[in-house]
Amino acid sequence: MGRKVAGMTRQLEDTAEASPIGAGRLAGIDRRSAIDAVRLRIGMAISLGLLKPGERLPDQEDVALGLSVSPITARRALASLADQGVVVRRRGRAGGTFVADEPPRNVLAELTASPAESHAVSRLVDRRLLFECAVTHYAAINATAEQLDELDRLTQSMAASADWSGYHQADEQFHQLVGAASGLGTAVEAYHETLAELYAYFIPYPIELLHKSNSDHVALVAALRTGDVQKAVEVSRKHVDILHRTMFMGLTDSGGIAL
Repeated sequence: MGRKVAGMTRQLEDTAEASPIGAGRLAGIDRRSAIDAVRLRIGMAISLGLLKPGERLPDQEDVALGLSVSPITARRALASLADQGVVVRRRGRAGGTFVADEPPRNVLAELTASPAESHAVSRLVDRRLLFECAVTHYAAINATAEQLDELDRLTQSMAASADWSGYHQADEQFHQLVGAASGLGTAVEAYHETLAELYAYFIPYPIELLHKSNSDHVALVAALRTGDVQKAVEVSRKHVDILHRTMFMGLTDSGGIAL
């Protein structure tokens, strides 16, 4: 289900790649092309030390999936960053795209979120917090055994993920399924839309810290299995309010990394 939402996002980008990020969503957000948004998200991760010098990025297709963009957008963004010396590309069996040993500071300084973007992301996190508590409440009441088993499988997939891209894909599917398990009908569509908007601002994150955050998912599934509404909602509230305020562009630099 998470792939369906990501696929819809990528389809829109393929047909209107130069369209501004956030257009028609939140008033006041800067107009930024999809390519520039990917450049910014990767550049911010490098500036913040989330991506280290010499670190290998996932394959291009995985970068696209991990950042919920089209392959062509990911390719062009990476090519632009390579032209500016932020990343380097190497051929051969051990090749790929790597963070440059000394990325140009002047280029990285330009790849920062504006106050308007930071405010927009903060509003999206607050909106998600409300939705997350609601869908979790009803998922604790309505989730089927099959849905709970699939949620367990997704926590295992996140635990086995080797990089932020693989983790993010499973994480997206996990939260989409929690929404579906709530049985809240059209309200779930609004929750899914908020997730899709917020994931457009996700930045690469160290896998060891993402693995640590997966403990929240494990605790949530356990609470859903026992039908403990109060515990399930509290797990979700903390997961969004504390963790996700450090994982999106425009927030990490001010919120710090507190996992």
